[in-house]
Amino acid sequence: MTAADHHPEKHRETTMPPVTEHDITALAQQRWATAHDPRLAEVMTSLVRHLHEFAREVRLSEDEWAAAVRWLQRTGDISDEKREEFILASDVLGLSMLVVQMNHQFDPAATPATVLGPFHIDDSPHLAFGADMSDGVEGAPLYVHGFVRDLDGKPVAGAVLDVWQADADGAYESQLDVDEARLRGKYTTREDGSYLVRTIAPLGYAIPMDGPVGDLIGRTDISYFRPAHIHFLIDVPGHRRLITHLFQEGAEYLDSDVVFGTKPELVVPFTSAEAGPTPDGGESAVPFLKARYDFVLQRVDHEL
Repeated sequence: MTAADHHPEKHRETTMPPVTEHDITALAQQRWATAHDPRLAEVMTSLVRHLHEFAREVRLSEDEWAAAVRWLQRTGDISDEKREEFILASDVLGLSMLVVQMNHQFDPAATPATVLGPFHIDDSPHLAFGADMSDGVEGAPLYVHGFVRDLDGKPVAGAVLDVWQADADGAYESQLDVDEARLRGKYTTREDGSYLVRTIAPLGYAIPMDGPVGDLIGRTDISYFRPAHIHFLIDVPGHRRLITHLFQEGAEYLDSDVVFGTKPELVVPFTSAEAGPTPDGGESAVPFLKARYDFVLQRVDHEL
C-alpha cells in the first residue's frame, strides 16, 4: 500500500480554474453572489466589479495597495465614540452628500437635508424651551428660533430638535478633554410648533487635520474648512427624518465647504441686536445675535 492509498483525497482532480488578471473579477463576483441576502449579493458583486476596475484603471501598485490598507487601519485606530474618522473620509470624498441627495429627495418646499458630519454624539441632554446650551462657554450670544411645520403649514408639536455645534474657536466637544455635554442639547417644540435655542455664534473651522484624512487633504490644494453652522437632527413619527444645518449668511467658505454640505436654502442671517429684549421674552445686558428659521418637514406618506 502506498502513501497515496492512505489519503484517497489526493487522487481527486481539482476543478479550480486558473486565476488571472482577466478572470479574477468574475470569480470573485461569483463567490459574493452566494450571499444569502439578495441586497448584500447585489452590493458586494457591484463593489467587487468597481474596485477591480479602479485598480486596473490606475494600474495600482503593490506599494500603493499597502499604503491604502495602512491608511484604512489608521482611520479605524483614530476613531472612537466621539470621533468618526470614517465619516469624515466619506464627507471629504463627497460620498456622504451623494448618499444624502439620493436618499432624501424631498418636496422642494421641505427643508433640504445635508450631511450628519463626524461630531454627532448620542444622548444629548433634553433642555427646556429657550434654555442656554452654551452654559457659560464664551462667545457672542445667539438665539435661534422659529417654527417646525409640515408641508401644509400645520405646526408639528412635540418635535425634538437634536442640536450641536462648534464653539467660538471652531472646536466641538469631541475634540476637547471634557466630560460633560458641551454645546449640544435637545429641544422640543411647543403646541404651536415653535422652538427656541439659546447658544453662542459658531465659528467656521478646519476639519481635523491630525489624522489620516487630514494627511491626505494636506497633499492637495483642497480647502479644509467648513463655514460657520449649527447642526439640527429632527426625527418626528410620521415624518421623514431631517438632518440639516443652518449656515451663517456671509460666513467664509460657504462656496468651498470641504464636505459639500452648503445649500442656499439653509443660509440665514445672524442679525445683530443691541442689549435689551430677547426672543425668549427676557432681557440681555449685552448685544446679541438672533436667527429666524422655520423647518418644514415632509410626511412619510407624501408623494412627490
